[in-house]
Amino acid sequence: MPAPRGGAASSFRGWADAVPPGVELVTVQYPGREDRIREEPWTDAVAMAGTLAGLLAADPRPLVLFGHNLGGTLAYEAARRLPRPPARLVVWARIAPTVPPARVFRGGTDEELAAELRRLGGTDARVLDHPELRALVLPAFRADLQAAGGYVHPSGPPLRCPVRLLLGAEDPAVDPAEALRWAEVAPAGFTHRVFPGGHFYLHEQRDEVLAEILRP
Repeated sequence: MPAPRGGAASSFRGWADAVPPGVELVTVQYPGREDRIREEPWTDAVAMAGTLAGLLAADPRPLVLFGHNLGGTLAYEAARRLPRPPARLVVWARIAPTVPPARVFRGGTDEELAAELRRLGGTDARVLDHPELRALVLPAFRADLQAAGGYVHPSGPPLRCPVRLLLGAEDPAVDPAEALRWAEVAPAGFTHRVFPGGHFYLHEQRDEVLAEILRP
């Protein structure tokens, strides 16, 4: 069965073979997707982050948190809550948490949401063209939109690790000026790099992006 690329753990299935020895890739499968499709999707980004932080808190190994799009916000909020800060936070294709999400796409009708997913790429067109498959995956994407649109940067402890921002030069979904405001929440250090390509360039050039994520 074809599957959506965005927001599902299977998106990173091929990455495990590319990480160097001594590095373990751990992915997050959100409720409402793939093997968790019968569960109610999350719609609260801060609550999601709290759950993730609880799962990671007991791991004594050095952590690098990486998030794409909404996952960048979740990784940021999880990092703030960890008793021991990660080595760094790497974010791809996400506006800074201090930017009000006024321009977040709200979903509209199923046809409008499917059109937006086609515009961004990353979702198998066969899924969006098949009524039954589309009915299975759109609720999870709607939940993501609700979580992104409802997120307001909460007060709390500052981030205690550096932030590395990665952007696609042709990404239609992210304003570079709004993304660069990640520097506002990165007192421990901020760097960024712009790649060629769009919203899902990280999968098109996996090895190059992975090297940037793992670079000290």
